[in-house]
Amino acid sequence: MTAHDTRGEASGDGPASHTLELDGDHAGTSIHWLERGPADADQVIVCVHGLTRNAHDFDILAASLARSGARVLSIDVVGRGGSSWLEDPQGYAVPVYTAQLIAFLRKLGLSSVDWIGTSMGGLIGMGVAVTDPAIIGRLVLNDIGPFVPKRALAEIRTYLGLELTFGDLDELEAHLRFIHASFGQLTDEQWRHMAVHSSREVEGGWKLNYDPAIREAYDEVGEADIEIWELFEAITCPVFLIYGRDSRLLDAATVERMKTTGPGAQTAGFAGVGHAPALMSDDQIATISGWLGAPLSGD
Repeated sequence: MTAHDTRGEASGDGPASHTLELDGDHAGTSIHWLERGPADADQVIVCVHGLTRNAHDFDILAASLARSGARVLSIDVVGRGGSSWLEDPQGYAVPVYTAQLIAFLRKLGLSSVDWIGTSMGGLIGMGVAVTDPAIIGRLVLNDIGPFVPKRALAEIRTYLGLELTFGDLDELEAHLRFIHASFGQLTDEQWRHMAVHSSREVEGGWKLNYDPAIREAYDEVGEADIEIWELFEAITCPVFLIYGRDSRLLDAATVERMKTTGPGAQTAGFAGVGHAPALMSDDQIATISGWLGAPLSGD
């Protein structure tokens, strides 16, 4: 079994798997995504994962959104999952991801989507919303804002890009349960789902399914706080911030400021969760579905 085999879905709803080769400035880069829902749906929702994660993180949420009639695309950012790895590790940076995913959406002919971004996926979403404001109709940020303290970034560096090999999936799952304990109270089935889809089989065992070289670009980012209030304040689409009340990446002061500056984010916090809500629980899914299903002002 390899990292790109079709595997059982925790939701019971299997997605279609696609890969698109980019061209122009991004020639040689391929983007893999999982798709659910009707191809001609009026609402298209794009889901983008966190730093070391992949498209399968959204399997349960995406299946629920698709059952409501939306077309849902869960994307593997380059260097993760089924997308290509970059020859130059310095390309593993949010501005590059932003340009790649704008090119990806344009090549698919998608001119307006709703965006759900977890952590890094939220930073990319902010970049897309400002670079090409027409693309994102609604933006859901999962436990990320315009300010991230360097102490939190340093914690991520302790496990990012380690060349670990696990003897079996049980060992890999134990590792994920440890480093992602802040995701909240996941079921055994959900942890197993995460382990299966976060793995790639190699000689001698299993490794995490991302390019360990992403650490090289991250090391430079993690030297200082991330502070991009100017970018956030330039966003013009509606923004919904969901977050873990115990998050170490998103503090209360940042949440409060996001409510009153720029797009004036609506917010929902979840108790007993840190960074970041896994978007697998019924209450988190209902909260996102409710906000994305509400008509925009003027509709």
